[in-house]
Amino acid sequence: MDVQLKRLSLMDFRNHQALDLELGPQVNCFIGPNGTGKTNLLDAVHYLSLCKSYFDATDSNNVRHGQEAFMIKGSVKEDNGEHELLCAVQRGKRKVFQRDRKDYERLADHVGRYPAVIVTPYDGQLVSEGSELRRRFLDGLISQFDREYLEALMRYNRALAQRNVSLKRMVGNGRVDRASLEPWDAQLIEHGTMVHRVRVEFLARAVPSVLKHYQGIGQGPEEVALEYRSALHDASLTSLLDHAWERDRLVGHTTQGVHKDDLVFLIDGHPLKRFGSQGQQKTFLIALKLAQFDLTHERTGRKPILMLDDIFDKIDPMRMRHLLQLLSARQFGQVFITDTDASRIHQALDGSPLDVRFFHLSHDGPIHVETIERAVAG
Repeated sequence: MDVQLKRLSLMDFRNHQALDLELGPQVNCFIGPNGTGKTNLLDAVHYLSLCKSYFDATDSNNVRHGQEAFMIKGSVKEDNGEHELLCAVQRGKRKVFQRDRKDYERLADHVGRYPAVIVTPYDGQLVSEGSELRRRFLDGLISQFDREYLEALMRYNRALAQRNVSLKRMVGNGRVDRASLEPWDAQLIEHGTMVHRVRVEFLARAVPSVLKHYQGIGQGPEEVALEYRSALHDASLTSLLDHAWERDRLVGHTTQGVHKDDLVFLIDGHPLKRFGSQGQQKTFLIALKLAQFDLTHERTGRKPILMLDDIFDKIDPMRMRHLLQLLSARQFGQVFITDTDASRIHQALDGSPLDVRFFHLSHDGPIHVETIERAVAG
């Protein structure tokens, strides 16, 4: 059975003091002016899926101004019944995440249970910013359906942090001893080699899906590509660490490994960042996220929750029409949409067989709910 969030409750999360929403099984639209907290509702759903914010990695920054804690609760429908999720953050304390009132010992044990994909204007940073964001996107994507990958990645990052601390200390003391780093090197080699292998295998499957969606949305003559760049393509991590030793010793940190890999977005063989128009960049990013949806569905057997954040105001009618055709064809499961213009969404979904629930937000007053239910199974 696909993931379905039936209820969402918030307390002191971002700008929401208290909120309790009954959600529809198909399309849920959060409509209202900017600043009313539409995107924050999507971020709350992201927390319930991945135990963290999509927009701000520091949990305490998501506590409502002047308060000490926030809480997000959700009721999720599955084949075996409904399950209650709770995420609570108190300033200065460890984040609490529960399923059916039982704490997870590790948040990683929850990741992937309820997959989600979000498409937002902030995704433009994947094109414009540095490689760290693109690696984080790739790692988050694979981790939703590959627990062994997530474990290897966490162990690699812990070993990397320890190796860097040791290097920095050695440089500060003026006594550099390569042998003392061997335990960390061994872990980097073991887990980094596995991370690289899975990335290569995954992207081999991802690229055709990205190209398919790009052509479906854009319908232009240009050719796009997604290229994974890693020094491990041409040498083992053992060899890379050996050759980088002198440089590592001088700079005081690890300069080779999968933490230096990158995804490169290309259009007609050139960097998308420099040679792609805004429309082409937006099309590529939407295609990338739809490919993420497809591959997560393929690997987990579940359609992830799909969140479309204020994108219909940012794309032209042709791209919007393609997305809506996919919605009407039920390519997706439960969908959340934000927009400032209710009439645009009403018009776009007019004639669609989907059940649609509208949540109208304002700067003051309760949320008004409008439901368009159709006699369609699902």
